[in-house]
Amino acid sequence: MILELNDVLTENESHTLSFMASSGELMCITGGTAASRTRWLLAIQGFSHISHGYVCIDGEPLTERTAQSFRELMAYAPERLTTLGEVTKYEPPTVQDVFSLKANRDIPISNGILGEEMRRTGADVSDGRVQLLAVAVLLDKKILLVDNPPKETSGYLKNLAKQGKVVVVTSDEDEIISAADQVVEI
Repeated sequence: MILELNDVLTENESHTLSFMASSGELMCITGGTAASRTRWLLAIQGFSHISHGYVCIDGEPLTERTAQSFRELMAYAPERLTTLGEVTKYEPPTVQDVFSLKANRDIPISNGILGEEMRRTGADVSDGRVQLLAVAVLLDKKILLVDNPPKETSGYLKNLAKQGKVVVVTSDEDEIISAADQVVEI
C-alpha cells in the first residue's frame, strides 16, 4: 500500500507538502507548529480542505466520494481528545466519535487488551497519548496516523511499520525522527 501526497496545499498553510509512504515504512512529518502538523494529518483523512495537489492511496485520489473509504483504511491517534460540545469545526475527535464509528464498535477492545497494548508501547501508560495510540493500533488498519506520539514509542512505531503498516507520525522529538525511514520537514 502506498500513501502519497503530491504538492498538497491545505488551509492556513503557505507551502505545499509532498511524500510517498509505503507499507513497512515509518514516515515522520516534522517542523512547523504542532497545529500545522496536525492539519496535514487531517488533510490525509479528508477533514482539511486541500486547495492544491492531491492525496491518494495506491493511485486512487482522495475526493469527497472516496473520503469515507479512505478513512476506513486508517486509524488516527490524535494528541488529545476533546470533550463533547467543544468542537466548533473539525478538531481531534471526541471520545464519543471514536467509539461511535461502526468499524470501531465491531472490534472488541477490552480493558485487559487495551492495557496490554499500552504496556507494549514502552511509554508511561498514564500519558493519555499512549491510550489513544493503543486504541488506534488495536483497530488494526493498514494506515496508522499518529499525532505527536511520546518519544518512548519510537521503537514500537517502527515495529508496527515493519509489520506491513504505513505509519505516518508528526513529531519534533529526536527519538521519533531518528527512527523514521523518511522525514519530511514543513
